[in-house]
Amino acid sequence: MTVPFFSLADQTRQLRSELLAAMTEVLDTQGFANGPPVAKLEAELASYLGVKHVVALNTGTTALQAALLGLGVSPGDDVVTVAHTWISTCWAISYVGARPVFADVDEGTNGMDPRALAKAITPKTKAILPVHLHGHPVDLDAILDIAKTKGVPVIEDAAQSIGSTYKGRQTGGLGAVNATSFYPSKNLGAAGEGGAIMTNDGAIADRVRSLRDHAQQGRHHHVELGFNWRMDGLQGAVLRVKLPHLDRWNERRRAIAARYLDGLKGAKGLRLFPEQSWARCNWHVFPVFHAQREALRAALEKKGVATGVHYPTPVHLQPAYAHLGVAKGALPVAERLAATEVSLPMFAELSDAQVDEVIGAVRAACAEL
Repeated sequence: MTVPFFSLADQTRQLRSELLAAMTEVLDTQGFANGPPVAKLEAELASYLGVKHVVALNTGTTALQAALLGLGVSPGDDVVTVAHTWISTCWAISYVGARPVFADVDEGTNGMDPRALAKAITPKTKAILPVHLHGHPVDLDAILDIAKTKGVPVIEDAAQSIGSTYKGRQTGGLGAVNATSFYPSKNLGAAGEGGAIMTNDGAIADRVRSLRDHAQQGRHHHVELGFNWRMDGLQGAVLRVKLPHLDRWNERRRAIAARYLDGLKGAKGLRLFPEQSWARCNWHVFPVFHAQREALRAALEKKGVATGVHYPTPVHLQPAYAHLGVAKGALPVAERLAATEVSLPMFAELSDAQVDEVIGAVRAACAEL
């Protein structure tokens, strides 16, 4: 048996008639840019997350940039974030002219360590940007407490965590303004690119709505530098079809993760990543950690099991951010996770037999190393 790392084939097959009907309606009504499907998606996602405002955008990277602009982050400001993340987290900071300042991460969450955050805040800090990596929430209350003490707002990077909860509260709705992605491989994925900001602040939502449509206030009246950040109507339609299935898909991912965690206990040299007691993770990615990562991946490939890596080079060691002068060794936990993480197959349509095949292959490969 071969096991793919990720596949949308079964999901698409199951939803094909609904997806085609929704997309056909967009074609017939010509609501291509923003349009009724996008407005309906915004209302439905706001209800799901328990926030007042959702503003749909063209990408998740755009959503992070829009969130920062919504808070007034500008050139010369610092934004504290993490280096163990997909690079878009930091691209967005750079796009608004601010400087990423890195706090190390906590192995218990793979996200921002509140103790490191307290040390990373500078007099120029304008925002704090933690990442719910792999879908597992960071210890958000500790971060929010520090942020409140320092008078600095928090932006949740919830690109991977829609449907995850922190102490019973949905991630993506707890910061001043938050961002997510609808890239196709996300738990709630479009048929292309997409993103959104989520906030309870009406002024921030209004500004982002303006910015996404060339900063127009009235037709042909542009009040500041704007952008073409509108979501395609077709993507809004696709996401509306998928949203009602999200909780069911996430529950299946949780069942798969539980099977992995039980079946891989005691595997030689393998460190697992269990869920924190206060978290309910959507398991966008299922990570394990091994000192001989590439040997493990090669052995699994020979056994027919595909794997991934999230993410092999932390942001502070990327050539694009060499100018920050953050040396290797400065963020030891982030660097260790980046050097040892292996992502096992994870998508809702995996069968128990496939999961058991992965477990057997991993245990055998670990024993051989």
